Amino acid sequence: MAETQGIRLDDKTRDRLKRLGEQRDRSPHWLMRTAIAEYLDREERYEEERREDMARWERYQLTGEAVPHKTVAKWLSDTAHGKAAPCPR
Repeated sequence: MAETQGIRLDDKTRDRLKRLGEQRDRSPHWLMRTAIAEYLDREERYEEERREDMARWERYQLTGEAVPHKTVAKWLSDTAHGKAAPCPR
């Protein structure tokens, strides 16, 4: 269910929203909803990556297992030169 939320905008921001909405033939409401959705998507992806990184770091600290630099460097070089290879683990 949708719920109305209020937000206070200064005059400059409100004018910018109105102007951009007119240029894009969109309402300020649509622009704000789109901006919020894109922000949330980006930040949620960031948080998921951060959690994955922390889990990897904890796993490394427990096991000491890592992919050697030479292996990763060769994989990156091969990938850059168009050679398809699975990511080293």
